[in-house]
Amino acid sequence: MNYRFEAPIVAPGYRAHHTAWIDDRAEIGEGSTLWMNVQVREHAKIGKNCVIAKDVYVDQHVEIGHGCKIQNGTSIYYGVKIEELVFIGPHVAFTNDRIPRAFSKGWIASPTLVKRGASIGANATIRCGLEIGEYAMIGAGAVVTKDVEAYSMVIGNPARHIGYVNQDGIRLDSDGNPVEDDPEFNGSTWLPGAGKI
Repeated sequence: MNYRFEAPIVAPGYRAHHTAWIDDRAEIGEGSTLWMNVQVREHAKIGKNCVIAKDVYVDQHVEIGHGCKIQNGTSIYYGVKIEELVFIGPHVAFTNDRIPRAFSKGWIASPTLVKRGASIGANATIRCGLEIGEYAMIGAGAVVTKDVEAYSMVIGNPARHIGYVNQDGIRLDSDGNPVEDDPEFNGSTWLPGAGKI
């Protein structure tokens, strides 16, 4: 497959696929790449050196920090702020309305904050009005209904705390040492820098 960047550079230093739609009032940081069918709404801010993958929707006034990677099919709605170095897996669902009704006339977005270095696995759902702590790890498919503390690992529906991770995402034992044989992950081995093998 030949992926071409045919769109003009709208601001110095970032690349966008020719199918990406970027509002003129959005700010995109230097070194960032926006792939096919990305939509970035008015007054959204995307930091430097981000990768925004295929079919990502970035709503108005959303803020995304430097060095983030946002995977295919994720929608980031008004009220969500993402700090730097955050990983968001494919098809993550953020929400912004605690009482959603098609006929509501005066709803107010409930803000959500994803802090520095956090990772959110594929198909996770993040209820609005929450804070995801620094370097937290949210497992694939988790349904997050309450705040997640820094370095916490959560999984399931509803998401529950099962331990802690370090900045590299390696699960830690109760003494803060890397877990080598982790029964929560079918006995897989975790190696620094390599992840689950």
